[in-house]
Amino acid sequence: MQTVLIVVHLIIVLALIAVVLLQRSEGGLGLGGGSSGTQGFLTGRGQANALTRATAILAALFFATSMVLAILSHRTSAPRSIFEGAGQARPPAAGQPAAPPAGNVLDQLRQQQGDAPAAPAAPAAPAAPAAPQSR
Repeated sequence: MQTVLIVVHLIIVLALIAVVLLQRSEGGLGLGGGSSGTQGFLTGRGQANALTRATAILAALFFATSMVLAILSHRTSAPRSIFEGAGQARPPAAGQPAAPPAGNVLDQLRQQQGDAPAAPAAPAAPAAPAAPQSR
């Protein structure tokens, strides 16, 4: 259902882009410029009315599909707080030693997502200065 709606939404977007680019611009970079002296199927006011009506219809369809996609997306995701389980440590995987708890909330969130090591690495001790060599 959601995939079909996304495809329809993309088709509407492409059609909306095409219709907007076909409209006559008033000094902009539109592609629908051309001379108005020729007689054709859609001339002057008729073309402007048809393109304006098509733009309005496509814009309404774009808005409707956007809202439906947002509602579907919201219903499939469960509400969750970023602080949910922040004080609880995840049990270590098999074969891994238990890690000490992280220092702040950001470190705990990274640990829960598996993006960063459990604890920051301890800074290396500075090396002792080498004794001067005598000849």
